[in-house]
Amino acid sequence: MLASLSNLLSKQPTQAIPTAQFFWVFRNLNSWAAAIRKASSSHEALKIYTQMQQKRVPFDSFSILFTLKSCTVLSNLPLVRHFHAHIVKIGFSSHVYVATSLLNAYVVACFEDACYLFDEMPERNIVTWNTMITGYSRYGELGKARVVFDQMPARDPSSWSAVISGYMGNCLWDDGLALFREMVVTEGLRPDQVVIGSVLPGCGHMGSVGLVFGKSIHGFVIKNKWELDVELGTCLVDMYAKCGFLKDACLVFEMMTYRNVVAWTALICGFAQHGCGADVFLIFQRMRECDVKPNELTFTGLLSACAQAGLVEEGRGYFRMIEEYGLRPRMQHYGCMVDLFGKAGLLGEAYEIIRAMPSEPNVVIWGSFLASCKLHKQFEMAERVIDRVMRTVRPENDGGVYTLISDLYVLNGNWGEAERVRRLMLNQSVRKARGSSFIRSGTI
Repeated sequence: MLASLSNLLSKQPTQAIPTAQFFWVFRNLNSWAAAIRKASSSHEALKIYTQMQQKRVPFDSFSILFTLKSCTVLSNLPLVRHFHAHIVKIGFSSHVYVATSLLNAYVVACFEDACYLFDEMPERNIVTWNTMITGYSRYGELGKARVVFDQMPARDPSSWSAVISGYMGNCLWDDGLALFREMVVTEGLRPDQVVIGSVLPGCGHMGSVGLVFGKSIHGFVIKNKWELDVELGTCLVDMYAKCGFLKDACLVFEMMTYRNVVAWTALICGFAQHGCGADVFLIFQRMRECDVKPNELTFTGLLSACAQAGLVEEGRGYFRMIEEYGLRPRMQHYGCMVDLFGKAGLLGEAYEIIRAMPSEPNVVIWGSFLASCKLHKQFEMAERVIDRVMRTVRPENDGGVYTLISDLYVLNGNWGEAERVRRLMLNQSVRKARGSSFIRSGTI
């Protein structure tokens, strides 16, 4: 594909088009651009674009834009650079819409190159600035994203949404809500559904404070008579469910005009999070009756509910059901089964689940397994895996696992090994994160 695209770097003919042929050329260009836009795949769009060059059809901004949009999903840096070179040769590099679309392709393929292009662009529109904010947010550079936001000569709701989404996506809930407050109160801007959809996911992680914001946003939605479509409705369901207001989550769910698998899964995971196993299974049964096919996250909620309630047989059934729906068990599914079997004292089955995993278990699964060994005093089972666990843990993040291993040695009377692990923790500056909790007082 890249070899054939090297032809795109040949110089585009720039002869003048006679006036009598203007409408024929315009119609011809439209047909080529439409063909690229309607292409069945990115490779098909590339093929059509190459044919334009081979047939010496003059390129226009639409054909370039549609091709860039179609091929950005390939995240192929050499391909993007081929396009960049061709765009420069045919004189479209200063076209702000083409340059912005090229910038977006670089954000996906190579963000460093995107930064170079952004600095060199002679003209920028709001979409250009928003693209860079999204890029910085995607790579976790929220400080630089905020700098770009503050430097913008003009902002639209998408600009605010891009920064707020970045904060929320990187667990900076307070910063995200502070910026949302600034947008509404200080700037007097009316939030749209894009901004609302950026704020609500963070509210569910902030306890009482997030619930206050979430309820205010819900009131704004009702006041403005917005339709509870699947995106907005699912955000509200998820927010209420994570905050523990399951009745409110159900009320919003019933008011939604349409419910897809994401909406059903948000409700299932919300009930599972709060230990309502029986309700989880009823919701799932109703979901199946509505002919909605579950996804991987749906089964994570189901298996999590089984693990919390100690429902071993039900958990086995749902785990088998994953492949019956044409899905593949993921790391989180194996983790739920290890937790389920471990809490039930079935350490042998938990160990077999770990052995059957197609990839190396992560530290969460190992921690769950060792905690079950400690709970049921299965020290011999723990000793089978301790060496593998020690090769997986990282001193800067997994201090709790080191402590768990040391405690297992102590409970088994193996003081020498316990002392060795403790010395290792001191030498590697291992720290165990402190636990914390809060109690909500009063009513909201």
